[in-house]
Amino acid sequence: MKIRGDARPATLFAAMPTLVVDTALTVAVTAATTLPVVFEGRSWWVLLLAASASVPVLWRRRAPLVVFSVVGPALIWLACVGAMPALPYGTIVCAYTIAAYSPPARRAVAAVSGIIGILISLIVPNESPDAYGYAAMSFLTAWTLGTGVRARHAHIVLLQERALRLEEEQSAAVANERVRIARDMHDIVTHAVGLMIVQAETGPLLTHTDPDRAAAVFAGIADTGRDAVRQLRGSLETLRGDADPRHQPGIAAIADLVELTKRAGLTATYRAYGTPRTLPGEVEVAAYRVVQEALTNTVKHAHASDVQVVLCWSDQWLTVQVRDDGTGDASGAYSAGYGLRGMRERVSACGGLLHDVRSDCGFTVFAELPIARVS
Repeated sequence: MKIRGDARPATLFAAMPTLVVDTALTVAVTAATTLPVVFEGRSWWVLLLAASASVPVLWRRRAPLVVFSVVGPALIWLACVGAMPALPYGTIVCAYTIAAYSPPARRAVAAVSGIIGILISLIVPNESPDAYGYAAMSFLTAWTLGTGVRARHAHIVLLQERALRLEEEQSAAVANERVRIARDMHDIVTHAVGLMIVQAETGPLLTHTDPDRAAAVFAGIADTGRDAVRQLRGSLETLRGDADPRHQPGIAAIADLVELTKRAGLTATYRAYGTPRTLPGEVEVAAYRVVQEALTNTVKHAHASDVQVVLCWSDQWLTVQVRDDGTGDASGAYSAGYGLRGMRERVSACGGLLHDVRSDCGFTVFAELPIARVS
């Protein structure tokens, strides 16, 4: 995953392959450490010490403590024989590497060992007091730079994890929104089409025997279609990001659902008990959709003649009950579809519970919705 800004290499060296960087660094350290020994005409074993204090830097990333344990003593011996370079280059590189890439325990070991090695390399040759500060400053500078690099790497990892978490949250939000829209589309279409089919089948039978009722049935078909179009338009606006949550159907629209059910030929009643309270938008829509889906299944599957919708308000809960006197979905069509599952998903998302009861006396859907949104 790419992180803009902070994840970009800070320097040209950071963008190069590590082998190229380490090789160039090893050549520079080796030259700075061995050339003074060569120019001074020292013995071969002193040159070997100088090489031991510099060449292992090439493997500093693979085994930083091992390289440090070789480079450090070699530099101490060079100091003891008076062949110490201007700066302990090998130790500086190792200190930087360990501070930047090693875990805490190894960093502690390296820090203590480095301090002891610096003291030995200064005390044994009897260096001047100024040399102590000079050596300590070079070691601390390298260590500080390495610590800064480690902090930068940790920050980059943190940004990557945060970006991954945000991407996962966005994906989950998109998936949840798709499920919500799918539920809305299912509820709108199945409710409207179910009522319209029943009304369309009933209307012709009443045309000659009861013209007034037949006209009411056909008017109900038109009203159901217009309401479905309105709600479908709202769902499509949600896909475009233009939807206004205030336009979602709620408690006030339940009476219209019951009225449309009456036009389908059922005896439908709607009662409310208690003091209505202000509900979170998601809870109010869930209450409406539960009633809508329950009435749809009553009309399509229950073969009922009577349905009752009851709302009960309390201090903490709104209970929604839809009860019919049909066959209790003997065909199993109610259970086979998405109706009950969609209702449970809606109610659960609000922190509520949904129950359904089948009996010889009919089918009942019972939902408990929290007045305050449960997180």
